[in-house]
Amino acid sequence: GNIEEKFNEIDPTAVKYALNLLTEIKKAAKIKDKISLQDIMLFQNMIYKDEETQATEEFELVADAIEKAIVQLNQMREAEGTELEKDLRKRIALIQDSLIGIENRSEQSIKDHFEKLKDRAKQIHNDWADNEPRLNMELALLAERSDVTEECVRLRSHIKMFLESLEKSDDAGRRLNFITQEMNREANTINSKTVSSEISHHGIFIKEELEKIREQIQNIE
Repeated sequence: GNIEEKFNEIDPTAVKYALNLLTEIKKAAKIKDKISLQDIMLFQNMIYKDEETQATEEFELVADAIEKAIVQLNQMREAEGTELEKDLRKRIALIQDSLIGIENRSEQSIKDHFEKLKDRAKQIHNDWADNEPRLNMELALLAERSDVTEECVRLRSHIKMFLESLEKSDDAGRRLNFITQEMNREANTINSKTVSSEISHHGIFIKEELEKIREQIQNIE
């Protein structure tokens, strides 16, 4: 009857075309939902056979408009991506500058710490002169605890990985987020170990920049 006739009027090619269009839209707009029959029925005026090929013409107009919109969307994403990458590289360069500042100050910081510990020890120990070699060794070990060389090496390695990951598009957001967390961990350790206010200042600056980077990374799909 009527239902059978209605089904016979449906153009399978047009339905397939509608499905392809919806798939393109979904991909371009990064929509994760599955395409439903309800979505296809949005094109119901075009999926029935029409001797005058009006449906095909309408489809071509819709397809053309969608393709143009997809091209514009991709161009916009590309432009945003380029700006984002420039910003991330700029912040990484600032972090590298601060890291150089930490490395330049690190050795002297340990020496300064040793001298401070030595001054305090002399005030406390009346028998400093008798035990100077042993106390010097113990104080040197204490001063070494503020050494942040290893953290700097690891941080530099993470920076290299971060810049390499920027070149790759596969799952970049998640990978960059993980590397940023690792960099933040090293910055925290530097801040907790150092007794130098200058190194602390650099460490805090690095953490601030990493937080800005972390926020920016959320925009990477």
